[in-house]
Amino acid sequence: MFRALADPTRRQILQDLRGGELSAGEIASRFSIKGPSVSRHLSILKGAGLVRERRDANRILYTLVEDRLALCVGGFLSTVCPEQVVLRRRQSRRAAGTPT
Repeated sequence: MFRALADPTRRQILQDLRGGELSAGEIASRFSIKGPSVSRHLSILKGAGLVRERRDANRILYTLVEDRLALCVGGFLSTVCPEQVVLRRRQSRRAAGTPT
């Protein structure tokens, strides 16, 4: 997933998909690169589970898989910064009035 996020074009595609479903052609029209390059970027994002595709007649439509990104990045951060997870739990308990 981090390989997929490493490229600025792929990050822009994800940003564009935040507004909703887009066709491959609509995505490609937003970039100055050739269509096959955009297709490769979409394939990498799909392989990472960050976008989902569906066919509608002769068009391929892409949507953002928001949960996948949040879960992967959250899991990574919990692994490399476990003390932050403990601090967040303590803060949540204090806010709820539960003893730590």
